[in-house]
Amino acid sequence: MKALERLQKVKRYDMERPPFRQLHILRPLTWLLSYPDVWKRKLKVNKINMEGIEPPYLLLCTHHAFLDFKVTTAALFPRRANYVVAIDGFIGREWLLRLVGCLCKRKFTNDLNTIRNIKRSIEHKDILALYPEARYSLVGTTAVLPQSLGKIARLLNVPVVVLNMHGNYLDSPVWNLTHRNNRIEADLTCILKPDQLKSLPVSAINNAINKAFEYDEYAWQKKNNIIIDYPKRAEGLHKVLYQCPHCLTEYQMSTTDAVIRCNSCHKEWEMGVLGDLKAIHPADDEQVLHTEYPHIPDWYEFERAQVKAQIESGSYRYDIPVYVEALPNARGYLPLGNARLTHDINGFVLEGSFDGDSFRLEKSVDSMYSCHIEFEYWGKGDCIDLSTLDDTYYIYPKTSECSVTKIALATEELFEYASRQSLRNEA
Repeated sequence: MKALERLQKVKRYDMERPPFRQLHILRPLTWLLSYPDVWKRKLKVNKINMEGIEPPYLLLCTHHAFLDFKVTTAALFPRRANYVVAIDGFIGREWLLRLVGCLCKRKFTNDLNTIRNIKRSIEHKDILALYPEARYSLVGTTAVLPQSLGKIARLLNVPVVVLNMHGNYLDSPVWNLTHRNNRIEADLTCILKPDQLKSLPVSAINNAINKAFEYDEYAWQKKNNIIIDYPKRAEGLHKVLYQCPHCLTEYQMSTTDAVIRCNSCHKEWEMGVLGDLKAIHPADDEQVLHTEYPHIPDWYEFERAQVKAQIESGSYRYDIPVYVEALPNARGYLPLGNARLTHDINGFVLEGSFDGDSFRLEKSVDSMYSCHIEFEYWGKGDCIDLSTLDDTYYIYPKTSECSVTKIALATEELFEYASRQSLRNEA
């Protein structure tokens, strides 16, 4: 059977199925799976403005690492919750995740079924836990949040609580998942109550959520003197710091142990035990050793500014060969084959011929405020995933002249650029 025929015939994940309330008999299991890891890292939960706050409520959580789910379980003890989880999290364990109260969503899609199931969870008088950043933080700072959060909060009309976690990213950053086992902390804060949700405009609700979500893991590390002396602490950092700030060359960064280097101009920086960077080897043309960005998030924002400038000048564009797999349900991935991915001012186009059958997927700029990326996903390489309501496509670039981090930054900046253009046109 051809690849697309197989994909068309396979049964899709049932997004309409109502969520279970977490079974009481399984609650000790969630505690057993969570507490050893959070105790090991000396978790401290700071509860702020939580007096009298009882379920149901909307819990919005920052998203740093897999450890987040264990911290959330501990922070809510002994309460149960329903969790919104991406479909790849259900692979091979759908039955268990459903029984512990999880409901499935495809990332960066407008899915009314998810909204209905969120409402059902609240109607059950439970906590609905949502990770609205929809991917692990790339450099330990807040990712862009959907503007729909304010509308969802107002629709549910229950208290809005934010769990802002600290140290989880430092323990296992998305670009190097080896655990450091450092101390962790979390702030559990009620930021809005139903009477406020009724009186405030949606923009003000979103502003309150955005403010509560502010975090900087490296600043927190330094402030709290969290020493991480793991010898390979910088390995993988080039996945997010893909452009040299000295010579501006892209895709020539590499890492070994605690050092990140540019293979074009040969400049090197060492990552210290408090998470800062220091230049240790000059570039070919550098007379005085200078550290451009001691603070890692500043380097990342430099890259964002570079992408934004390319978009505004009209020069941003990818047109690259890729390999594609599909994820129609929780049973696993279906290989499709080779294709081409373009990304520019018009959005994404994935186009190819799989076993002789033509395939084309388009995602407009205004349909995606961000996108989900993975590094060395299941040992297959870096990838971008694009979703429809029925399928998720995992797209692996087949060229070294590409960075999935840059594509993620560009997706966000293209959305912002299109929004600004739309406002100008309306004016």
